[in-house]
Amino acid sequence: MRTEDVLAAIATGLWRWDNASGTVTLDGEAARLLGLPAEPVVLPEAAARSRFHPVDWNEINGIVNLAVAEGTLAEARLRIMDEDGRVLRTVRSRSKPLQNLTADGRVDYELIGTIQEIAEPQPGTTAAHTPITGDWRRSREAFLLDAGRALAEARSTAEVLRVAASLSMPGFNPDGLAVFGVAGDRLSVIGHHGHGPGDESPFTDMPLDTDYPAAEVVRNGRAIYLPSPEDYRRRFPVTWPLAQRFGRASWAFLPLIVAGRTMGAWMAAFKHPVSFSPDERSVLTTVARMLAQALQRAGVAESERELTTGLQRSMMPQLGPEIPGMTLAARYVPTGGGLQVGGDWYDVIPLPSGRFALVIGDVQGHDVRAAGLMGQLRIAVRAYASEGHRPDAVLSRASRFLSGLCSSQESDPAEGPDYQSPRFATCLYVECDPETGLLEVARAGHPDPAIRMADGTVLMRPTAGGLPLGIIPDTDYPTTRFTLEPGETMMLCTDGLIETGGHDLDTGWARLRAILESGAHDTESLEKLADLLVQAVHGPSSHHTTGPLADRREDDIAVVLLCRESADCGCGTPLSHPARPARRTVLTVAQAEPERIAGARRQVRELLHDWTDPEQVDAAELMVSEMVTNVLVHTDGDALLVAEAVGELGARRLRVEVADGSDELPHMRHPGEMASSGRGVLLMEMLADTWGVDPRGAGKSIWFELYERSKPAEDQTL
Repeated sequence: MRTEDVLAAIATGLWRWDNASGTVTLDGEAARLLGLPAEPVVLPEAAARSRFHPVDWNEINGIVNLAVAEGTLAEARLRIMDEDGRVLRTVRSRSKPLQNLTADGRVDYELIGTIQEIAEPQPGTTAAHTPITGDWRRSREAFLLDAGRALAEARSTAEVLRVAASLSMPGFNPDGLAVFGVAGDRLSVIGHHGHGPGDESPFTDMPLDTDYPAAEVVRNGRAIYLPSPEDYRRRFPVTWPLAQRFGRASWAFLPLIVAGRTMGAWMAAFKHPVSFSPDERSVLTTVARMLAQALQRAGVAESERELTTGLQRSMMPQLGPEIPGMTLAARYVPTGGGLQVGGDWYDVIPLPSGRFALVIGDVQGHDVRAAGLMGQLRIAVRAYASEGHRPDAVLSRASRFLSGLCSSQESDPAEGPDYQSPRFATCLYVECDPETGLLEVARAGHPDPAIRMADGTVLMRPTAGGLPLGIIPDTDYPTTRFTLEPGETMMLCTDGLIETGGHDLDTGWARLRAILESGAHDTESLEKLADLLVQAVHGPSSHHTTGPLADRREDDIAVVLLCRESADCGCGTPLSHPARPARRTVLTVAQAEPERIAGARRQVRELLHDWTDPEQVDAAELMVSEMVTNVLVHTDGDALLVAEAVGELGARRLRVEVADGSDELPHMRHPGEMASSGRGVLLMEMLADTWGVDPRGAGKSIWFELYERSKPAEDQTL
């Protein structure tokens, strides 16, 4: 005997519901149980759905989702309706839900199961809600766990409202939601779902003494359940016309209570009748409590974000009026965690002399105390600069101020040792003359500035520096002078821009140099360039280009770009300008700083980063090292290095001059094999295309020139 015959003999039908195709397949017995002719049939989902009570059909979704999650059978009791809305019979369905992956990657369900008539209710009776025989309590608990987790993860009021709108309650699913808030004696709509634009206007500013369910809930702190329109009309006749136009059949208004205080009300409206049984009221009450707590957390988080954002904005300056001949751009990005406050800052200060000062700094830490110290230190630096002090004096006074500020704070054991520990700050102070482009730089433990030349070449500009502010009250800060040429851009930044993402100083600078040198930028590029620098650190690509360090250290970021405008190239114009600008760098190596000879070599190599012949680059680096070393060894003064490359690519001329204050001219020597010096002039004769010595009024200048070869020398002999 066939399985179909056995099932037909015991009045059990087979059905298959394919959610992807939207069809329901019935055998003859299943069709008979649904009130159709007793023969196999394939129905659209809408036609099959019309045979079931709407409440029972809605309850199927929750049971199916639970069965899919647990890998069990979905079991339900369903009422079959005729065209007049009367119950024909009650059937019991047991089915196995299967997940199918559609071609577009969406997950759909397919139900395969049986359907069998049971004894209740009697045919011809009115359709009254009967509970589903599946594990409704377990379904409710699973729903509440999922709802609680989703609401706990919401970070803002908008997210809480989106989660509330997406909740699918087991057995009764509202199609309209609204959350009401209280401000003084007024009731307003915070958010809603299932309504059209403008539908909330009558409820946006409602007095609390209005005869409206949400207002009464807020006044009394007790829920109101309205199972039918008649109940609504009878209890709230004044505001019934406002609700009547939405065509709903049942309403539930519940208070949103946190710590004994009613902060608002929650409305759940249903298009199908709901009797609000004790189980249903329990679910609604629990959801209302979780919703109130989520809204409270979101409100506190939004207040904190608004407070910290306002704090940082008040501490970060506006760039102020335009500076003739100069263009400025700046960015500040707080760290990604905590209160998003930190100790980085930048400032633009007009000076009494008609110049202006650029300041960028970083107070140790990125917490509330760091932000407070940063605000005080920024005000102090601004005050010292406005008095007309030179850059070195400004930083010396700021160091004394920060040291005294940290030592004068009273100790409070409740604040912890970290809060009372001394803090230091790094700082870079640049005084700029907008007419000449002359920059005077004083540095307190801060990263050196970077210069992007008019042709796109980027050089790190070594500057003299001292200890970070606040470590030693009386500290000297030497000053470095150089000129920002027309078309050049200077970048000042904190170490967060360099080291974030597991980078150290070397790999971090390489990442930034690639951004500064990459491609051409339009005339509005300074703002765009600032965005690109931040995106290189915080953008999606940064997570795939981490540095050599194991961790991803997060820090605040501050960056300032200063461009000296040029009539020829402008700020950030395309690099294919017909008249290629010259590259020029100037560096002073003091007698007390022989370690800066390595910086001089690096400057020359970076200046010639795209030189055709690498052997010429090595030769230039060797000659520069020899010339600067000779000045430090054979004279009592400092060495001034000036290097300049001019011409088109492949046919450029490099001229390097090293000046000192001694009148003694170099002369040819013949050192032996074991001699440790005396080969400087021999190297110039062998490696330079031309060289010479120019006496000056006080001192001399030794120079050499190299002419770029389009191919290495060994290739030209072939």
